Amino acid sequence: MSVAGGSWTARARGYLERRLPSTNLLPERQPYYVGSWVYVFGVVTIAALVWVIASGVVLSFFGPQWWHVSSVGRFFNSLHFWSVQLFFVFMVLHLWGQYFAAGWRDGRAKTWMAGVVIFLVSIVAAFNGYVSQQNFDAQWIAVNAKDAMNSVGAGAFFNVLNFGQMYGMHVVLLPLAVLFLVGLHIVLVRMKGVVKPISRSGEVRS
Repeated sequence: MSVAGGSWTARARGYLERRLPSTNLLPERQPYYVGSWVYVFGVVTIAALVWVIASGVVLSFFGPQWWHVSSVGRFFNSLHFWSVQLFFVFMVLHLWGQYFAAGWRDGRAKTWMAGVVIFLVSIVAAFNGYVSQQNFDAQWIAVNAKDAMNSVGAGAFFNVLNFGQMYGMHVVLLPLAVLFLVGLHIVLVRMKGVVKPISRSGEVRS
């Protein structure tokens, strides 16, 4: 439907082109400081997330009996586990690197907060994963976490002893949330660019 000033699709396209021009989305050249290890850690974090999602999809197709009994299942379970470890290690390195670089400067607060929220949501996803293992460790973690959840009044909504709830959140809800937030974080980085380094004198380098 056409309205004054053009259709809503034309206005949406114009808005996106103004906020995220192609030169920012797919730049040909980057500043020298993009080669910093801090940003390399961010890229490795995304690479680890790809392995987490890929191995998790395989595990969700075959279920707990497969990943506890089959040698191939144990391999994919280990691949998923160690991918998660790498994901958190490099995400924390990236997060702390950006903290000490004051990565929220120059209008990049939304980019910084998106990264922080990714970290917090990922902790909940990892916790759901631990209590979804269907082994003694999962039972021990769930029983002890139950009291913690009840003590803060979250037990009525977050039942760690309910495998169906924990597994459903782990394989559907939380991965979608993490992927959405990571995509948003990348778009914000493309829109604003990476933060300039701080010189020894405390001034921002050009």
